[in-house]
Amino acid sequence: MAAAAGGDGGAGGDDGGDGPAPGRAQVFNTVVDTFLEKLVAAGSYQRFVNCYRCFYKLQPQLTRSIYDQFISQLQASIKEEIQEVKNEGNLEELFSSLDKIVEEAKDREEPAWRPSGIPEQDVRSALVPYLLKHRAHLHRVLRSKEEHNGKVAESVLMGRDRIAELQQLIQARQQAWQAISKEQRELIMTFQEPQ
Repeated sequence: MAAAAGGDGGAGGDDGGDGPAPGRAQVFNTVVDTFLEKLVAAGSYQRFVNCYRCFYKLQPQLTRSIYDQFISQLQASIKEEIQEVKNEGNLEELFSSLDKIVEEAKDREEPAWRPSGIPEQDVRSALVPYLLKHRAHLHRVLRSKEEHNGKVAESVLMGRDRIAELQQLIQARQQAWQAISKEQRELIMTFQEPQ
């Protein structure tokens, strides 16, 4: 498992592996297992015996049994604590989302943003591209609205021309009607005079 941990430590950079790099949750679990192995190795039975030499001389099998129980309970307790930390911090989901972010970032062509240490420059470098995109979007919307307004203005002018034509037509028909009406009155008058 120590060899696996060494391989995972190198895979954290996402370079140099034949297959896909392990997820961060898997790397974390490997690190925890390696830590436990090294902890057990650091607290070897021989060191335990050296600390409790008198007791070992009296009861060697009991000392071994106590050591085995101690190591077993220590590992279980550490695993339980780490699991609680993972659950409370929602680490599995966070590791998963971090893996997704890293995968999405692989396809990006522009470099990742890094702070320069000068707040004004950092704000400017973050806001200027956004504001330029926003300005370009507003220019497109403005051109679209101007084209739409031009079409509306054209249709209004055509409507006014049509209204003017209709007014002239109405006026011409009114004059024709008045002329016909006048002729009818004159005609009626001519028929009424002989009586």
